[in-house]
Amino acid sequence: MKTPVYGKLRANEEWFQKRCEKCADIKLRPMYLGDRGQVPCLAVHLEVTVGNLMLEESMLGRMFQRFQELGEEELRACLEKNELGISDSMPLETLEDGMRAMLAGNLILMVDGFEKIIKIGSKGFPTRSVSDAQSEKVLRGSNEGFSESVKTNVALVRKRIRSTGMKVEEIFMGERSDTVLSLLYMEEIAYPQVVEAVKERLNQYEIDGVLDSGILEQLMEENWLSPFPQFQTTERPDLAAMEILNGRVVLLSDNSPVALILPTTMNNLMSVSEDRYNRFEIASFQRILRYGAMLLALMLSGVYLAVIGFHTRILPTNLLLSFAEARRGVPFPSLLEILFMEVAFELIREAGLRMPGPLSGTIGIVGGLIIGDAAVSANLVSPMAVVVVALSALSSFAIPNEEFSAAFRLVKYGFVLLGGLLGMFGIVAGCYLFLGHLSRLTSFQIPYLMPFTGEGIPGYQDERDSLFRAPLRLLNRRPIFARRDQRIRLRRKEGTDVCRY
Repeated sequence: MKTPVYGKLRANEEWFQKRCEKCADIKLRPMYLGDRGQVPCLAVHLEVTVGNLMLEESMLGRMFQRFQELGEEELRACLEKNELGISDSMPLETLEDGMRAMLAGNLILMVDGFEKIIKIGSKGFPTRSVSDAQSEKVLRGSNEGFSESVKTNVALVRKRIRSTGMKVEEIFMGERSDTVLSLLYMEEIAYPQVVEAVKERLNQYEIDGVLDSGILEQLMEENWLSPFPQFQTTERPDLAAMEILNGRVVLLSDNSPVALILPTTMNNLMSVSEDRYNRFEIASFQRILRYGAMLLALMLSGVYLAVIGFHTRILPTNLLLSFAEARRGVPFPSLLEILFMEVAFELIREAGLRMPGPLSGTIGIVGGLIIGDAAVSANLVSPMAVVVVALSALSSFAIPNEEFSAAFRLVKYGFVLLGGLLGMFGIVAGCYLFLGHLSRLTSFQIPYLMPFTGEGIPGYQDERDSLFRAPLRLLNRRPIFARRDQRIRLRRKEGTDVCRY
């Protein structure tokens, strides 16, 4: 039960003092306003969010100077009607709402005899300005990336979709963090069932704090034991805007520069935003490379062990002799050799990520060149094992989504064990298990392998944007995420024709 604002300022002050005890960063500023200083007031704010209130050049300073020129009744009427025209001013009915507004970085003002709290927007918390996206580099397209402010992130998406059809709903989550979440979607395109399902999953849990969107992702996943992500993540506002126009839902969390896009499929995780900006020939070629890299990252090490351990007859004689010569003097079996190199690569990668920027490149050089060359020279590993592991690692970096790539790096160890112990039989069994698992995965009832498994879905038509990307003029249909009556996104205007030269 929330507490209404008291008519006596002293009672409101005692309520705030009791709850803000030992909070040195929260400032309670008693003051007297009016033309004769006869109206007691109380301003409450966080120390870093509001500067000197009485600076003449500040909006808050000019506002308080105006209040000092008004009589008692005029002052209350001014607050009631917002006669000063402050855009971010809102009356609040309860003390709890006032506390929430203050902890969000606003200034709240209480006046004796006025049974409302006035929320006045201030400069807010310190935050990082809009900068380049760090994990999703592109050669063509916008370089803007999300920041840690959810309001800024919403504005970056709104800059690209200037339509009131895009709805922005605010949700508060976290019993103690009270984190602001923003749910973005196109009302006439997105399925309302998906929007409601997102809200229901968010309301299923009570948690102390939501400090990053990764916490939301783990709480909302249907198949939480699967290593494969069921939500797409992005730092790019243009990609978020593009997917909103496709009928998907974007979830933004305050204090996180990473947005969640849902539902998602494997094809979405293998695509990048510049696929839509480039010509279809180069976009299709790059996608084929990514899918090929995905297979190499998953099975190359396992197939290598299966061939040299069980099926050497399929190799040409010269190649087989080269493998045998390379392994001369190596004391470990091939399976342990590959596992050793794979784990060593993960250690180098982790060390490079945790080191400061100028030193991360040094770690890669030292680990990849010096240690690798020393291991080969000492006959601890064969040169071919180094080549196989290096090619597998390089292929994993070609997968655009980091979470999706991490899943393949983890599942790869299963194929290494199956190939090293059972040969090609183990590789085939692993493929059946792998594809069977992916075929069972869903994201808000959307099959994970869409559009490759969309033939049996009623009303579905291929959007021509999977392994091969059709020319832009033929990409006239939205994917399955959009309503059936909103699947057309591109059509030629009547009375126009293609210009031919």
